[in-house]
Amino acid sequence: DAFYEFISYSRTPNNYRLQNFWDGSYKVIAQTSNLIKMIDEGTSTAIDNEIGEAYFLRGMMYFYLTRAYGRPYYQSPDKNLGVPIVNGTPEDMDNLDLPDRATVKETYAQAISDLEKSIELFSINNGPIFGSANAAKALLSRIYLYMSGTYEAPNTEYANLAVKYANEVINSGDYSLLPRAEFMDYNRKTPENNKETIFAIKRVASEFSGFDHYYGVGGMYGVIGGMGWGEMYASAKYIELLNETGRNDWYNNKIVDARAAFIEPQYVEEEDRVFRFIKNVYPLRKGTSVDDNTNYNYVQAKIVNKNGELYCIETQTQYEYAGNDIVARKGADDKTLTREVEYKLTPVSEEEGIYEIESYNTFIDIEPINVTVRGVIDNRMRLNRVYPMFYITKASREGEESHLHSPVIIRLGEVYLNKAEALAKAGKYGEALTALNLIRERSLPGEGYTVLNASNAFELIDKERQLELAYQAERSYDVFRNGRSLTRDYPGPHNAMEEVKATDYRVVYYIPQDAINSYPGTLTQNPTN
Repeated sequence: DAFYEFISYSRTPNNYRLQNFWDGSYKVIAQTSNLIKMIDEGTSTAIDNEIGEAYFLRGMMYFYLTRAYGRPYYQSPDKNLGVPIVNGTPEDMDNLDLPDRATVKETYAQAISDLEKSIELFSINNGPIFGSANAAKALLSRIYLYMSGTYEAPNTEYANLAVKYANEVINSGDYSLLPRAEFMDYNRKTPENNKETIFAIKRVASEFSGFDHYYGVGGMYGVIGGMGWGEMYASAKYIELLNETGRNDWYNNKIVDARAAFIEPQYVEEEDRVFRFIKNVYPLRKGTSVDDNTNYNYVQAKIVNKNGELYCIETQTQYEYAGNDIVARKGADDKTLTREVEYKLTPVSEEEGIYEIESYNTFIDIEPINVTVRGVIDNRMRLNRVYPMFYITKASREGEESHLHSPVIIRLGEVYLNKAEALAKAGKYGEALTALNLIRERSLPGEGYTVLNASNAFELIDKERQLELAYQAERSYDVFRNGRSLTRDYPGPHNAMEEVKATDYRVVYYIPQDAINSYPGTLTQNPTN
């Protein structure tokens, strides 16, 4: 699927999902702009509210387009390009010549102007499946956070504006954080019956086609009711974050972090206890050292009990030297030779089923690469190729057992996190800690952070954003807008050893080539290296 290019950072200008995003976004911009031009303000409160919705949607689309195709705001926003500002159908269609891309700064200003105008026009709140003044303010809290610079070089003016709009939403009293038990069912609730949701795009079962079940996000994350591909799983890094305070034992329905409720490991039907861990993959050459790993793989090794002590048994390839290369040994029938290797398990937390192998060696018999590996005793999981299937259900199961999902654009949980980060960038660490712990302790009661300061603010706030906003299309933007590098040192189809820096050209997507070819005017492409 075209999603893979997003995962692998192998950018191309010919990706149908990017084309659909571009086309759909500008369709919204064109339709809302034409509506704004056609209808006069002041006719009635209800009509003003609808014009407000048009401004709201247009501002939202300019923001989403700019963060995808324009560089992070802290990187010369007055020079880097955003997207074309085309507010409606031009009157002279015969001599159509549309403008090139505006700067990031100009496009952000357009989004802010539209959202501020919508706030002026809104006087009715029709609920979270419609635009509203609070929805616009919540988005402004995010936009100003994106503009607030890095932790090392914050823009306190924009940070304070992010706090201002976050506070206005929080203090409105229209929304509340769901209690822990209800939050764990967030994906099952319809948006209009969810007090935490501020704005969502409503989907209904009667209009949710078979195509949606397979090619929507939920269908990529899991198979429900026989529908979906189920080929994109929760990462080992995310599982590790969920288990940081205490292990989530999904097999025995023991959830520690409430956010683990949106992960559903797929176990084999029979009981089959294994030791699951991640091992390094090394280059097949003589002299390989422990620091030379090139990838990571999961292992599920069978467990045996010997006189009250636990061991795991892994079937490992036998290797030998061929000059300076390391090759698999072959038998008489040219089959790769293997051996069952037994490793003693040393308990780290017997109660939680966490153990270590103190001396694990990938290349048995030859290269002495002995490392300590840590893993868990669990039931055997089903594999897709070599990857355990950690299904993600955050974008599925709305009101039924299917992939029906109304995408939540913004909710109160994010607004508190926006406030926490903005306060930290403004140097108000005590207030930031209070906002941050409201979210953390909802999922991990009694596990709030005790200290927040300049040295740990990024680490702690970023961690909670990653845990709380996972699978809501926020992660890479959070990393890059703060000037950090994206590292993914865990198993998966991506390049696990690659570091994508915030200055990398691949931080932004290419403008779709079809959009450039059909554009009536100059449409500048993003850099290709």
